[in-house]
Amino acid sequence: MEEYIESGILELYIFGVLTEEENKAVQEMASRHPEVQAEILSIEKAIVNLSYSVSPHLSPEVYNRIRQELIDKHSGVVQMQPRRSSTTSYIGWAAAVILMFGLGIQYYKYNEATQEVQSASVQRDKYQQMLASVTKENTQNEKALSIVREKSNTVVTLEGQQAAPNAFAKVYVNDDKNQIYVDIAGLPKAPEGKVYQVWALMLNPITPTSIGVLDKNKVADSKGIIAVDNFEGAQAFGITLEPEGGSPSPTMEQLYTLGKV
Repeated sequence: MEEYIESGILELYIFGVLTEEENKAVQEMASRHPEVQAEILSIEKAIVNLSYSVSPHLSPEVYNRIRQELIDKHSGVVQMQPRRSSTTSYIGWAAAVILMFGLGIQYYKYNEATQEVQSASVQRDKYQQMLASVTKENTQNEKALSIVREKSNTVVTLEGQQAAPNAFAKVYVNDDKNQIYVDIAGLPKAPEGKVYQVWALMLNPITPTSIGVLDKNKVADSKGIIAVDNFEGAQAFGITLEPEGGSPSPTMEQLYTLGKV
């Protein structure tokens, strides 16, 4: 009986590589001989413990796939020589199982590392976009504050007119730097196809001169404070709503704000 146990046929039986007839023969031997049944249980336990110690997280599906790869490697038949002890057989099977499980673990870790690198790259791109947006926002805020805080500015308040009684705006005139900025935060959003146009006015006689068409791009790139063309000696400023692209002269029915210097 010892020779039968050490022949290696029990390992082949456990790994499912025997024919149906051979399987029945092993099952009959196990039913008649308790030592054969005990050896089968011992081999199964050894392989299960080995599999779990190598990777406790691998599923039965992975285990069966690795077993099948072992079978395919030997063209469906695993040749085994008679052994002198069960320990020698276990070592052979352990080496093969460790090899296959090791390859499986390395492949799993490689895929996991690749996914982590891709995820980190996506997160880095998002952070860079956020940083660029915050940097732009801070730059716009700093520029707007520097304009408002400029001591040499003359501030002209433009009140709402009949077309928009609740509207208001401010014009910052800096003669020292030859700069004019208009704050349109108090104007409603221009309708589609329309833009605001800023006019510098001379009053005797009333002579309007366009100093800026506030299209969507200018509004989007500001904090509501937009640079317009300089105009020396302006006595008043007005803002009208005009067709996209601006008008050669103000549309008085669409005069939103007006204020004297």
